[in-house]
This record gives sequence, structure tokens and C-alpha cells, in this order.
Amino acid sequence: MAREREVGTLWIGGSLSWLEQLCLKSFVDRGQKITLFSYEDIPNVPEGVIRRDGREVLDTDDFIKYEAKNSYALFADLFRLHMIKLNPGMIWIDTDVYCHRPMDYDDDYVMGFELPGEHRVNNAVLGLPADSLILDDMLSFTEDRYSIAPFLPKKKQKEYRAARDAGTPVHVSQQPWGVWGPMMVTHFVHAHGLADKVQPLDAFYPVTFRERTKFLRRASVAEGMVTDRTTALHLWASNKREMGKKHDGLPPKNSYLEMLVARHGIRPGEAPLKGRGKAAFQGGLVDEITLDQVETFADLSGQARGLALAAHSRFDCDIQLIDVNEKGQAPDKQSDWVGDYRGFLRDNDVPEDRVQVIRDLGKLRPVDVLANLSGFGDRQKVKFLKPFLETMTHADTQVFMDVRKGSGAFPFLRDYGENTLLSTREEDGREVSRIRFSRSAPPIQENDESWDAIARRLAGDGGFYRPGPEGHSFLYVPRGDDTLVVTFDNLDITMTKREDRRPWGYGFIEAQGWSMLGVLAGGWTWYREPWVSAQFDALRDEGFFKRFRRVVFYGASMGGYAACAFCPAAPGADVVAISPQSTVDKSVVPWETRYKVVWDRDFSGPYGDAAEVSRAARRVSLIYDPYEPLDAGHAARFTHDNVQHLRAPLLGHRLGTSLQQMGILSPIILGALSGELDEMAYYRLLRARRDAPRYQRELFNRAVAHGHKALARRLGEWVLARGDNPAVRRGLRKL
Repeated sequence: MAREREVGTLWIGGSLSWLEQLCLKSFVDRGQKITLFSYEDIPNVPEGVIRRDGREVLDTDDFIKYEAKNSYALFADLFRLHMIKLNPGMIWIDTDVYCHRPMDYDDDYVMGFELPGEHRVNNAVLGLPADSLILDDMLSFTEDRYSIAPFLPKKKQKEYRAARDAGTPVHVSQQPWGVWGPMMVTHFVHAHGLADKVQPLDAFYPVTFRERTKFLRRASVAEGMVTDRTTALHLWASNKREMGKKHDGLPPKNSYLEMLVARHGIRPGEAPLKGRGKAAFQGGLVDEITLDQVETFADLSGQARGLALAAHSRFDCDIQLIDVNEKGQAPDKQSDWVGDYRGFLRDNDVPEDRVQVIRDLGKLRPVDVLANLSGFGDRQKVKFLKPFLETMTHADTQVFMDVRKGSGAFPFLRDYGENTLLSTREEDGREVSRIRFSRSAPPIQENDESWDAIARRLAGDGGFYRPGPEGHSFLYVPRGDDTLVVTFDNLDITMTKREDRRPWGYGFIEAQGWSMLGVLAGGWTWYREPWVSAQFDALRDEGFFKRFRRVVFYGASMGGYAACAFCPAAPGADVVAISPQSTVDKSVVPWETRYKVVWDRDFSGPYGDAAEVSRAARRVSLIYDPYEPLDAGHAARFTHDNVQHLRAPLLGHRLGTSLQQMGILSPIILGALSGELDEMAYYRLLRARRDAPRYQRELFNRAVAHGHKALARRLGEWVLARGDNPAVRRGLRKL
């Protein structure tokens, strides 16, 4: 009977890219037990991978790396030795190692030659007896970070001895790549006479490092090199550089890697390659978007299609392509890049109706993310960026752009806001900085009314308007004492994204004849400014809420948190919350990796933990996607008897947008606010999702990912018999 083996690996560096997801999931799908060690939370680990704290192996904050390549491979070389020592029988695998078939080796020695000639041993796959002399010798060798390895070239050894004698020994982080990796392993394998324990080349490295780009060619090329002896297949993470430069960070079409991601249901657009070494790829910039929601992404230069795809995959946002020339003017005819860009998005399952090409500059409106990569401030003069900053940005807009040294862009931007340096590179002998730029204040336009003026007019004589710090405000619009709806909104969205400049639901609530209390935040604050709590205390104490027969708190995401958290000010109120957070207190929800902007806020007090304090409500109706792990995690914390969990499977965090596109958001919200929405009525309305392209796509992909290909085919045929769905159509072709 074959021996059941467990493999282990380590990840440092935030979220996984699709390549790591692919490799980890391949072990799960092949039935091989796999453990991922880490020193921080990782938000997108495939289901079935065991998670363990790296401090169980090495309790340290000293993550040494090869400085020249900005790589933690050096720490990984050290970590794997300690992992094997403390976990007898566990086999180390790098995160770019794919499970072609399970490793069931009986011997604890599991390693392979990486080059023809069968001398050099790689450590991407490494298993050793925990009590072996070779392991002890390598651990002893790595204790001295200034040691001069006997396996280095003699010239290099002489150079290092001279530096040591001069009092400036060379640290391992400044030494050649692999000094604690393949070079060291090869040396000790032969020193201990263990060459006969090493697997042949085709076991793990049938495609050698020099041949690594064959994984990027048509699938049959690499397939022809894999043999019956191949188990764990090294895909070579260095291929990331080629994909980042030439393929938008995605597996090339019809390549071996594309075949693998399809086989395991990995969606590359949702987990783009972030970079390799000191090279930063545009798709990875999606992790630098610190907004809670992105409704519209715009590309001003046509150079950010990888980022556009990643943003759409993560936020389900619309995409605008701004077709202008080097002087910021609309060209006489559509630019050549536009067609290619749209084709790229279409080929990667972005619905065509979510992509808009804008050539009439009079139609420009504020967006949430504006990409200006290799554009104005780099290849074009920065002065032509001015009209776009003034018409396409609001207070929370984040602009990603490249700034060439000497372009004058930094002084130009200083008058508009602040920037954060993300990376640097050299092009044509000049330094180019990639930055995230944010306006320090909303754009000022002539003849615009301020929110103060609008709010005071809406309040009228019978209502009130109370402005507070950080842009927070309370607006009360009276329309009788029957029903009061308390809404939570972002002031910037109200002023820049709604033509009527009204808080969320204003017209909807007005049409019902209900009174409204709009609570607005000046940004992504989660309403944790103490002034907000003080206002709710004052309204409670003066009996404001008691004058109404019924009070309903409503909000989505950040507003959903607030609706649940502040309802104790009106005990017995109803709450309707879409995709809410229960809290963003990291000590309570350490698994919540979003919303870094608010991690330093105080979430304690009587309006703190929404899951706990919302017990004061009569009923709490939570609408959420149970397949969104973080949203489901928050929903699970609401355990009181007054909670009604209304599931919206496969519609994502921004499910309000999906419900609106289906035409059922209004009846759901109206029913919830009026108190007439029960579970049966809700799920009856939700049946409309069966015809929603997003739901069809997610359901199809989920069937494929879980290996139910026959079911996926039947589902795909059912979908296409009722209309076209490009994503499902392409998925069927791959099956």
C-alpha cells in the first residue's frame, strides 16, 4: 500500500496570485494533504488547504531575503529545513510546484536532479529524514549568516575572505542566489554520498529552468515532456516576469498553464500576478486599491488592461476606456488600441455591456479608479492631465499613474492632492515612479451648491441638519410620524455620483410618504467618529425615535454595519443590512483583511460590535452572499433570535448592484422597509437570478471547479438555450 504523504509550503507577501492558487489547489484536487504556513492572514487561499502559523516552525520577524532580487527565497530556504526537522515525514514543495499526481514515495528522501547530467539537486521539492545527518549539517551551516561556503567558486571565496579580514564580511543576503538553496543541497547530498537517493530529472523538473517558457507555449509542448515518473511538476515562478511583460499577467492562450487553470477552476483575473523581484506588474495594483467599493474604473492611457480586468473581477465594476490623444483631446477616429483592449476584456469574460468607450469629453464624470499608466506625466506632458483630474475625480478617487523624473509631474500634482509611491523602475536612462494619487478635497466647480445649502433646504422648517467633524452630518426630512427610515451613506457619493445630490433612497422613501434620517460620512470612516455616537445618544434621550410608529435602519456594506450598530438608539426598530460587516476590530475579526483604512479606529462601546448590540432590534434582516467567505463570516456572527439570514448565493459583496440589474432590488427593499418581506417572499423574488448572467457564470464555474463536468455541460446548454452568455459559452468550449 502506498504511503500517504503530506506536503508543506510557505507564503510571504499578502494575497496569492493565480499561479500559487493553481499549485496549492492541484494538491487538494489530487487528494494530497497540503499545509500552507504563513506569518499573516492570506485572503484567497483555496478551500481544502490546511493553514498553520509559520511561528510554529520559526518564531521570528527576521525575514531575510536576497536584496539584489528583492526575494524571500532565502528565508524560504531556511524555513524548509526547520519545517522538515519539526514535521517528520512532511515533504517541502515550493508554491510554484504543481501536483501532476500524488507523491507517495516510501522513502523519506524526496529530492530531484534539476539538470541533465544528474549532479545539481534542486530544493523546490525536498524531503529528508528529520533525524538525518545531512539535515543537521545544513541547519548548522545556515546558523552563520556570514559563512564562506566551500562550494562557491574559488574566486568568490577569495573575495569573501578578503572582505572578512578587512572587517566587512559579506552577509548571506548579498551572496549568490541559491547559496542556501540548490547550491547548498547539491553540496551536502554529494558530501554524504546520497546521490542514489535523488529522483531522476523527469520526476520534478522534466521542463528545466532553461526550458521554462515552454509552459507558456501551446499545451502540447510541455505535455510531451512530462513522463509517467513525473509527480510534483515545477512550473518555475520566474515565468511570471514573461507573463507580466507580454501577457498582462495571465496564462497565454492555449498554453499549458491555461490548460491547468481551466482544469482546476482557477480564475486568473481575480488573482493577478503582482510582480517578480523588483518588477511590479500592473494587475497587481488591484491590491493597492484601498476603497471598499469601486463602481467605475477608467483607463485614460490604454495601458492598464490587466488592472482593469483585475478591478472588474474583484469589484464587479464598470470599465470606461477614455480615447484621447497625447494632448488630451478626442482623436478624429477611434484609436487602434481600443479594439484590442475591448477584445482582451471580452476574451476574459467581461460582459460587453460593462465596457464603455468615451470619446466625447463632455460625457466625462467622476470615477472611483482612474488609470494613467505610461501616460500623462510619463510619455505625455502632464499639463494635459488637468481637465481629467478636475472632471473625473471625487474626494475618494484613486489615480494610478507613472511619473518620469524631470517631467514636472510631482510639482503639478502637489496642487491637487497627495501621492503614495508604489514602485520605481528605470526606462531609457530615467527613473519612473509608479504612484497612487488621491485628491485632498473634492473638485470645486463653479456655481455648485454646497452640501450644507442642499441639506438645509431639504430639511425645511420642520426638519434639521447637523454637520459634524470629518464630513459627517445628520439630515432629518419629516413626512409624518408613521415610519422613519434611517439610512447611512457616503457624502462624497451623494455629491459626485448622484445627479440629484440626494442621500441614498431619498426619492424612494419620499414616494412612500415616510420620514427620513440620513446619516452621512465624509469618507470610509465606518461612522466611528465619536460625534456620530453622541448624536444618536442625544436623539435617543430627547425621545426623537419614539414619536414614530415604526423605525427602520438601512445600509449596505459600511452602511450595513452602521445600521446594525446604531439601532440600539431606537430599541425595537427593524434593520435591513446588505453585505454588512459585524465589526472591523481586528482583535474580534482577525480574518477580515479588507478595509485597512479603518483598522486603527475604535470599535468598542454601546454602538461597537454590530453583531452583539443589534439584539436591541425587533428584527435584523441580513442579505448576503454565503459564498463570499468574509461576508459569510460576518453574517455568522449575528446569532441572536431576531436575525433573519437571507442568502443571495453567488451574487458577490456588491449584490445590491446585481439585484438592481435583475429588477428586484426595489421590491426587496420596499418589502423589507415596510416589514412585509418574509423568507418565502424574498426567495420567490430571488428566482430572477436564474436569468442573471453573473449568477449563471458563477454557477457554471463552480460546477467546473468541483469537477462536475457533466453537470456543467447540462447547465451551460440550458443557459445558452435561453440566450447568449459569453463566459458560459467559452467555458463550454474548454470542456
